Amino acid sequence: MSKTATKIFGQVGRRGLELAGQSREVGRLARETFYWMLIAPFRGKGFKWKYVVEQMVKIGYESLPIVSLIAFFVGLIIAMQSAYQLKAFGATIYTANLTAVSIIRELGPLLTAIIITGRNGSAITAEIGTMRVSEEIDALATMGLNPVKFLVVPRVLAMMIMLPCLTVIADLVGIFGGYLISMLTLDLTSVRYVDQTISALTFKDLFSGLTKSGFFALIIAGIGCHQGLIVRGGAEGVGKATTRSVVVSIFLIIAADVLFTTLFYASF
Repeated sequence: MSKTATKIFGQVGRRGLELAGQSREVGRLARETFYWMLIAPFRGKGFKWKYVVEQMVKIGYESLPIVSLIAFFVGLIIAMQSAYQLKAFGATIYTANLTAVSIIRELGPLLTAIIITGRNGSAITAEIGTMRVSEEIDALATMGLNPVKFLVVPRVLAMMIMLPCLTVIADLVGIFGGYLISMLTLDLTSVRYVDQTISALTFKDLFSGLTKSGFFALIIAGIGCHQGLIVRGGAEGVGKATTRSVVVSIFLIIAADVLFTTLFYASF
C-alpha cells in the first residue's frame, strides 16, 4: 500500500473515531439534560425558571423582529413567483394555496430554525465556550453545582418553548406578506384570498410544521451547548467551535427536515 493511500485511510479512520467519540459525548449530554429537565424536578432538584425566562427573552423576544421581517419578505417572494407561473393558466387564485402550504409546511419552520441557529445557536456556543476557556465551568463543578443543570437545561428548555412560537408567528407574517402582494398586484378580493387560504390548509400541515420546529430546537440547543462545552484553545477555539456549531446545526436541521417531510407526506 502506497504512502498516499495509507495517509488517506489514516485520516478517514481518525475522523471516524473522532465522530464516534463526539457522538458518545452528545448522547451522554442528552441523557443528563433530560434527567435534569424531566426527572430531577420530581425529586426536589429542579432548575430555576428565572434562568429559563432569561433565555426565552433572548431567544424569542429579541429574535422576533428579524424573524418577522424575513418571513414577510419570503411570503412576498413566494406569492409573486407563484402568481407569475399560475397567471398563464388563469389560476391566480391558487397563489393563496401555494403560499400558505409552502410556508406552513416547510419555509416557516426551516427558515426560522436557520435564523435562530445563526443568531442564538452561535451565541450559546460562544457563551458556554468562553466560560469553558476561562475555567468558570470548572469553578461551578468545584462548588458542587452541576454545569448541565445551570447552563444547558435553561437554554434547551427555552429553545424548545420559543422556537415553535416563533415559527407560528413566522407562518402568520409570511402568509400576510403573500396576501398583501396579492391584493396589490392580482385581481383578487380579500375574502376570496382568505377563504382559499383556509381551505388549502389542514391541521396536519400545522402539526407537521410545529413537530419539525420542536426537533429543530433540540438540534440547535444541543449542538450549541455541546460545542461550547468541548471548547479548547482559548479565544481561537471559541471562534472555531462557534463556526462548527452553526454549520453542523444547519446540516442536521436540513437533514431532519427531509426526514420529517418524507414521514409526513410520503403517501401523498
